Formats: sequence, structure tokens, C-alpha cells
Amino acid sequence: MADTTLVGDAMLTRAEGLAQGRAARDRTPRSELAAITRKGRDPLGILQRQNSTRLPGLVPLRTERMAASAAAFYRGSAVLMAADFAREPNTGILVPSCGDAHIGNFGFFASPQRTLLFDLDDFDEAAWAPWEWDLKRLVASVVIGARADRGSAVADEAARRSVIAYVRALGAAVNADPLQRYFAHFDASARLEGLDVDSRQDLQKAIAAAEKRTTDRAARRLTEKGKDGRLRFVEQPPVMTHADPDLRAIGDEAFRSYAESAHVDIQLLLRQYRVRDVARRVVGVGSVGTRCYLAVLSTSDAEPMILQVKEAGRSVLAEYGGIAQPADLKDLIDEHGQGARVVGMQRVLQAFSDPFLGHIHGTGQDSRAGRDYYVRQFHDMKGSIDTDEIQDEGYLEYAVACAITLARAHAQAPAAPLIAGYAGKGGQLADILVRWANEYADLVERDYQAFVAQAQANKTAAAQDTAAETTKESTA
Repeated sequence: MADTTLVGDAMLTRAEGLAQGRAARDRTPRSELAAITRKGRDPLGILQRQNSTRLPGLVPLRTERMAASAAAFYRGSAVLMAADFAREPNTGILVPSCGDAHIGNFGFFASPQRTLLFDLDDFDEAAWAPWEWDLKRLVASVVIGARADRGSAVADEAARRSVIAYVRALGAAVNADPLQRYFAHFDASARLEGLDVDSRQDLQKAIAAAEKRTTDRAARRLTEKGKDGRLRFVEQPPVMTHADPDLRAIGDEAFRSYAESAHVDIQLLLRQYRVRDVARRVVGVGSVGTRCYLAVLSTSDAEPMILQVKEAGRSVLAEYGGIAQPADLKDLIDEHGQGARVVGMQRVLQAFSDPFLGHIHGTGQDSRAGRDYYVRQFHDMKGSIDTDEIQDEGYLEYAVACAITLARAHAQAPAAPLIAGYAGKGGQLADILVRWANEYADLVERDYQAFVAQAQANKTAAAQDTAAETTKESTA
């Protein structure tokens, strides 16, 4: 039986898909993937618009974290890259995309069999988009993460290796059948192969740290028993504060909504737990200001479990990237909300996903604000590599590992043979994307400097307003 792939309503053989991918170069030459549109951009305006949907009290903290470095700014501004991509040529070959395939958004987590896996781990922006958008975000993050401390030679080499690794891994996946692609996964320990001694030790430390991050440990560190014997979160403002009373009041309602969205085996398991406390917790860089909560649950015997409940808005790939989403995904969002989008895309892109994934669609008072959430376990052997700590050779190999992992995710799409046909052997594409990544890194640096200048101006103006108000009160 011929190998086939589904593209739209057409069933194509692998050979037909490869041929269509090569033909797509006529429509969008690979050289056009290096295009960067500099005129008419409004990066600060876009960030301000995005901040307007976030908790005002946390916007200064988001600004502080993004102002730490150009790399931190880039990590926290996936929205700007989506807006830039919308103005530039793309291949038109769509896949389920992570939307934020930054080198820092890969990591470890536990499989249902409790082994440690390596995979993508951030899906807030996941949606359908041109395949190269994820790859370009990864390659740019590789360059930006390396240029300051490792130099341009390491940055370029890491970027080039990552592109070629992606193309080769995708090509190998295309030569496998869809079932083989589906079951492919990467054990964390396998990432040790090819690393130098120092980097291997760093990775082993990260794996050991991830294995210690369990629900029981999190409960011991973040909660305490009240006088009534129930677990409650210990406040650590501004990072950890108790949720507003109205949200705590709807905890049971939200929990029921979440449980209904989980798999049937998890629904049965959850009947043995009740929500005991809810607290707001600040996470990440780009997510600061979104509504993110931790819920501690326990059994009748006070055995704990902690779930993370995170706000899900529109994907930047759709809202700012302008990519029309497939009808089935639109229907899913209309019926179940943006949290269902995040959960669904995560299950597509990861080899094995958290069995506790679920979603909440505009529960209680939040329904009037139209807020959606997705739910997952908190910690549960989750971890990541601090790329600033590993040696240059380790950085090169880690970039390759991330690229191979991204290729595995994209290979789930029926259009994977088209990508392989378009990309070719990878050398020419690598030249193009390395050049693009360096030019885009320069653009990010300029955006970052403007962002820092605006943040400082706003801080100075606020201080002057406060001083003026104090003077006015003292003379009244």
C-alpha cells in the first residue's frame, strides 16, 4: 500500500508530497525566508496593547523581567515576532505550531510510566501556522542566547547545526510511516549522548533536579496546614498571593468544569480530591500579568495534589500573525474556549502529554469577562536546562536536540512531506536562516533598547508625579 499524507481534502503519496514541497519554492523561494520588514513596525505599541489585557499590578514586574537583557526581552515578546511574520513571505505550508519554540521552552517532564522525557513544554500560543515560523523562532533564540557571551562564531554554528538537524530529522520522520512518527519520543537520558563532560554533568544535574520536583515536595514548600487541618498556600508576595475571594468562591465550580474536560480515568481519580485553597502565582517572563493560579487539592486523608490553572487567550499566531485557523479548531474554541486549544495542541505536539491536562471555559464571574483557562499538574518532575551554564559544545548539542524535537512535533502534520520537499538537504536553508537570524537579532536589540528607554521614562515620570503629589499634600 502506498504511503499517503492528507493535505486539505487530498490524499497524497509521500512522493507527491515531496514534489509539491519542491514546487512551493516557485511560489515562495527559500531566499524570501530571509526577508525582514523594518518599516511600519510598532513594537512598543503592540506590547502596550498586550499589557492592557493583563493584571495592571503585575505589568511592572513583567517590564522588569523583560528589561533584564535582550534575551529576556525576546523570550517575553513572542507577540512581536508573530506580528513581524505577518508582514513577510511564508511558505503557506501549515502545521500545528508551538508558537513559541524558544530554546528555553524545551525541557523535561514525566511520562505516565514515570520516566523522564525531553520535549517542547510551552503551548500558550500554539495554533496552526507556517512550519518555518517555529523554526525561525528557535534559530533566532539560539543566536540571541549565544551572541552576548559566546560570540558570533558559536552563535552561527549553533544556528546552522539546528537548521540542518531539523531538516534531517524531519526527512527521516517522513520516511517512516505515520504510526512510527506518532510513537517517537526522546528520553531525557538520551540527550546526554554527544555532550562534552562538563555539559553532560550539567544535564545530569538538571535531570536529577527535575526528578525531585514532585507534588509532595511542592506541597511541603508552598503550603501549610491551617487550624482546621486543611492545606493552605503560604503567601510570598508578589510572586504568590491568595486569589480574589470571588475566584476562590467558584473553585468548586471551576474544578467540576475542569474535571469534565479531563480523560475519563482522570475524572474517576479526581473524585477522591477536593479543592482546599487557591492562590495566584506569577510565572515566566512573557506570561507575567496573565491570570495564573495554583490550586491545592487533597483527599480525605490530607494527601495533596497541586494543579496549575493558567489563563488562555488567543494565540498570537492567529491574533497578530493573521493565520486563519482550520474549521475544526475554530469549532473547538467556540464550544470549549481557548484553554481547549492549548490542551489540544499540546497533545498533538508532545510525544506524551500530562494526563491531567484539561480546560475551563469562562467559569462563574469570569464568564462575563470571557476568560478561559487550561489546567495541568504543577511540577511533577518538570525541569529545564539553564543554557547560560553549559559549555559552548554543550550549547551546540542542546540547540540540535531542540531542533530534532521540534522536527518530531512538526512531523505529526500530514504536510510533513511538503516541508521536506521544500527544505531540500538543508544546507541552503541553513545559510538563509542563519543570515536572517543575525539580522533579526539586531532588530530585537533595537527593540530592547527602545523598551528599556521607555520603561525608564515611565518610571521617572511616575516618581515625579508621586513627588509632586507629596509636595501638594504637604503644602495644603
